[in-house]
Amino acid sequence: MKTKLLNLILVVGLFTGAAYASNDEIPTGPGHKLVCYQSVEVDGVNIFYREAGSRENPTILLLHGFPTSSHMFRNLIEDLKGDFHLIAPDYPGFGNSDQPSMDEFEYTFDNLARIMGSFTEQLGLDTYSLYLMDYGAPVGFRLATAHPERVETLIIQNGNAYDEGLRDFWDPIKAYWNERTAENAQALVGFITPEGVQWQYTHGVRHPEVISPDNWNNDLRHLTRSGNPEIQLQLFYDYGTNPGLYPSWQEYFREFQPPALIVWGKNDYIFPDDGAYPYLRDLKQIDFHLLNTGHFAIEEDGEIISTLIKEFIPRYVTTK
Repeated sequence: MKTKLLNLILVVGLFTGAAYASNDEIPTGPGHKLVCYQSVEVDGVNIFYREAGSRENPTILLLHGFPTSSHMFRNLIEDLKGDFHLIAPDYPGFGNSDQPSMDEFEYTFDNLARIMGSFTEQLGLDTYSLYLMDYGAPVGFRLATAHPERVETLIIQNGNAYDEGLRDFWDPIKAYWNERTAENAQALVGFITPEGVQWQYTHGVRHPEVISPDNWNNDLRHLTRSGNPEIQLQLFYDYGTNPGLYPSWQEYFREFQPPALIVWGKNDYIFPDDGAYPYLRDLKQIDFHLLNTGHFAIEEDGEIISTLIKEFIPRYVTTK
């Protein structure tokens, strides 16, 4: 009976074009159009990352925002993996990466950037385009100013580098920067509740029904881990170090003139399009697109963004 069943499975496999003779025959790894889910230890912290595409193609380092993780890039990676080499890490305390305690790890943007810099070096990423969104901007611009020779292009989706972009949403956060009190912290707790996280995905979009609840449910997995709310409050506070670096980032734009693609959700209340326009002042090689959607533009207009990337990067970067 077992022999007949195995023969039947083999016949079905032959008719469907499938081959199951050996697991070794299943192609794995970057370059075979499969997404790989891996971790690497960086300074004692396991950093989870998604990788897809051939290393012979131009590399894009995808840096996620708050309150999410590399999960935000899942669809974009599928769209682009045939044309690019894609690397999307989770920061410490986010997604599937380790969450060291605040006694063991300094949750600052300087330190996140340091970890991400070491991460790229361990993976042998000598040059790459940077996809920057939300928190990805202060992390990525630190990488860019430290090693401008490594950055081939910038892709900026609702990521700020100018004072004009910090408007009404930021008032309670600025109060926390000025006075780190329990009362001012309480005003920020709503950002990491289920309702607050869902709002970040759905506010300003054209069709809320197309935004998958997997997004906020996945984010809440790490946001509700023991100790994580305190980590997020620490990063809210440390975000106050970023505006002081804006002039140096703007000087980087003017001096090195990295080609830039702006794909900005113009209905974003967190980073309104006031923060998108100033890039036009400092960057000469710039493709500028305001999209009729919200903070996570990639959710509603991911196909538009992937098409623009496929047109943009080959103009400036060749295969290796």
